[in-house]
Amino acid sequence: MQISLTGQHIDITPALREYVSTKMDRIERHFDHVVDVHVVLDVNKLQHRAEATLHLPGRSVFAESTERDMYAAIDGLTDKLDRQIIKHKEKLTDHHRAEQRAVAVS
Repeated sequence: MQISLTGQHIDITPALREYVSTKMDRIERHFDHVVDVHVVLDVNKLQHRAEATLHLPGRSVFAESTERDMYAAIDGLTDKLDRQIIKHKEKLTDHHRAEQRAVAVS
């Protein structure tokens, strides 16, 4: 997974870069077919915003989070992305085949 990190009105420090990459590893743990991720960190006065676009085979997933702290915004962003990835993964699995096998066994 390739991560591109962009900062608007903020300098991307090595600590922020490392924090984002460790949080995105959590996403990759649930779904390993992520092609690349584009993360934008933005600061407007007291609003810290983090947004990300994940490119999956056949689909893109977008999420954003706004908090008073950049690290909290990144945490909220990864939580939202994690929920969306799990939901996408559930849609990919074929639940009907499991039901047919359960009926055939009983």
